[in-house]
Amino acid sequence: MHTKVLQQGLWALLLWPHLFTVSVPLECRDDQASLARCPSISQEKLLDRVIHHAELIYRVSEESCSLFEEMFIPLPLRLQSNQGGYACITKALPIPSSKSEIQQLSDKWLLHSVLMLVQSWIEPLVYLQMTLDRYDHAPDMLLNKTKWVSEKLISLEQGVVVLIKKQMLDEGAMTTTYSEQGAFQYDVQLEMLEYVMRDYTLLTCLKKDAHKMETFLKLLKCRQTDKYNCA
Repeated sequence: MHTKVLQQGLWALLLWPHLFTVSVPLECRDDQASLARCPSISQEKLLDRVIHHAELIYRVSEESCSLFEEMFIPLPLRLQSNQGGYACITKALPIPSSKSEIQQLSDKWLLHSVLMLVQSWIEPLVYLQMTLDRYDHAPDMLLNKTKWVSEKLISLEQGVVVLIKKQMLDEGAMTTTYSEQGAFQYDVQLEMLEYVMRDYTLLTCLKKDAHKMETFLKLLKCRQTDKYNCA
């Protein structure tokens, strides 16, 4: 409940103009607020838009991570992070990581895995925007990119939920909301170096998870067009 109130209270801060002219909205038309109001859009077209959305989120998260790294992370700390000293917040999610395991996922679990990843990142990105404001030299570009990803994750969540409802789960056999209580803890007592490394870990993990979202969605698309050659 506290998380929902926080998200609603900060939603106005997350609204940001489109920063990238290549961005393609998930909405059916510009005057429609969400995919939930677009029952006539075909599954194929909807999936294409969702995939493009995921591609953009991955690209911008990668740019954000690189920018943060250049600004705040000296090489020894990068190596320390790469050696696994900091765990990703989505590590406990029941999502396969090996190629063989991913290939064995059903179509509905590919979508559900994307949904779990998206929903797990909504709260941490709200935190990240708050903490980046405390940096003395955080460039506006980094703040803007983070806000952009937050907005697009909400839109991607809507698109994936509609895909699940339209394509897989008309019988309502699977829930479309995932909540991991305690998966992310906001600690105001951290030292500055700990803040920096925690934010760097968040951006690094976001990049990895955004790539997973894109990969799962493209695998689903491949199965629909050429199911025997999607390795």
